Amino acid sequence: MQAAHFVHINTGSPEPIYRQLVEQVRRRVAAGQLRAGDAIPSVRELAQALAVHPMTISKAYSLLEAEGLLERRRGLSMVVAAQHRRAQSPASRIELLRPALQQAADAAGQLELPADEVIALFTQLLHGNQS
Repeated sequence: MQAAHFVHINTGSPEPIYRQLVEQVRRRVAAGQLRAGDAIPSVRELAQALAVHPMTISKAYSLLEAEGLLERRRGLSMVVAAQHRRAQSPASRIELLRPALQQAADAAGQLELPADEVIALFTQLLHGNQS
């Protein structure tokens, strides 16, 4: 897998880069885009591709390894752990999306935005990302 296309980070986000990386890998495994045995970019490769400090990548990988999502192989690249052979159920994937939607709903409420406009914006963004 090419490091440049493995994940996308938003340097302007208040969410730390290592958390962005962890969440994106979780979602890709849940969706079945990454499966058991799939190699992931090395710390050095990904740090270079994203122009971030290698410790940032190492921290994310360590958290994913502690969760059992990734496995370290001595002298080889890390891989997706064996128990992740297929995508999670749609209900499980929805639960991964819930925190982001809750945060957006909270922000919309604080901004006192009409629900129909927020839903229209979400729909537009969703369809724009599927192109």
